[in-house]
Amino acid sequence: MNNFQKLYGIIGLATKAGKLTAGTEACLEGIEKRNIKLVLIATDASERTKKLINEKCKQFNVVVYEILSIEEISNAIGKQNKAIIGIKENGFAEQIKKIINGGEVIG
Repeated sequence: MNNFQKLYGIIGLATKAGKLTAGTEACLEGIEKRNIKLVLIATDASERTKKLINEKCKQFNVVVYEILSIEEISNAIGKQNKAIIGIKENGFAEQIKKIINGGEVIG
């Protein structure tokens, strides 16, 4: 199993567990309320969206990764045309960080 498959799996689990927020406005609101622990931005998101999310994440000290495409993120969460997702639970956020940074997930 490659790292992208693991990443899709964790994103899918977070979605089913209700620990994921999708969409720019919903994520911005979640970041401001300090509900979001990690943000994933699609590599093909607009520059305006990337800048807006990156600035907000920096302001509220939220880890952000630019990875996957809009299509890949949308398929992973089962919703169409989503460029931004926010992870609301530390366990899922830590697992995603490990996968992206090349570490193995335990379990």
